Amino acid sequence: MSSGFITTKDGVEIFYKDWGPKSAQPIMFHHGWPLSSDDWDAQMLFFLSHGHRVVAHDRRGHGRSSQVDTGNDMDHYAADASAVVEHLDLKNSVHIGHSTGGGEVARYVAKFGQPQGRVAKAVLVSAVPPLMLKTASNPGGLPIEVFDGLRKALAANRAQFFLDLPSGPFYGFNREGATVSQGVVQNWWRQGMMGGAQAHYAGIKTFSETDQTQDLKAITVPTLVLHGEDDQIVPYQDAGVLSVKLLKNGTLKLYPGYPHGMLTTHADVINQDLLAFVKG
Repeated sequence: MSSGFITTKDGVEIFYKDWGPKSAQPIMFHHGWPLSSDDWDAQMLFFLSHGHRVVAHDRRGHGRSSQVDTGNDMDHYAADASAVVEHLDLKNSVHIGHSTGGGEVARYVAKFGQPQGRVAKAVLVSAVPPLMLKTASNPGGLPIEVFDGLRKALAANRAQFFLDLPSGPFYGFNREGATVSQGVVQNWWRQGMMGGAQAHYAGIKTFSETDQTQDLKAITVPTLVLHGEDDQIVPYQDAGVLSVKLLKNGTLKLYPGYPHGMLTTHADVINQDLLAFVKG
């Protein structure tokens, strides 16, 4: 099947796509909050055209997966991803994660992928590790008030919030001279509103307060870290720059002026860099 559902050990239905030749090296994509596997359309079509098997899933509470009110944390996210991998028996895989999906990749690779010998490489794009929240040991992080503001906006009017975020900082459409794509904004809104409000609300704590220092330290496979220098959602200095220092086999590439959603706005550039890393 080219798409379907698996059921996790705790009874959650996870939607996945599996396209391309089953004998080819698999690339599995892990989406950001509050989106779905559809956010990877540009990458999945690109890698499919280069002969790869491409896989992506909707995180629990997101997209077409079950709108559960439990397990909206990084451990369950990683376990769900592992359930998809094991169901499809993916081996020698490259795992690519964006934003929250980057945290999911880090936890998955450290806890499941490497111990099972299933992972060849990993990529963290505009990713949340090692820790977004400002703490005594992470002084460069964002204050809790930022995340409280996200929770307040989501609870008050999720539909409007999910228009405001992509219309502004997510894709850098609030920058002077930016070319705004209404299709991109509406697609972001569509994906977000498919998911469950409770899972999205809980996910804010997950992506902002999960310390993934030990996950990064445990990863030994080659790992590419990509981050835009004009990322208004996950500032690169406290994310990509710190992550690569914790990785044993990490490479950092920064993009001046690129926004958080650069996989969409600059897919032509990012896709070629991803392909070079996968084939390298």
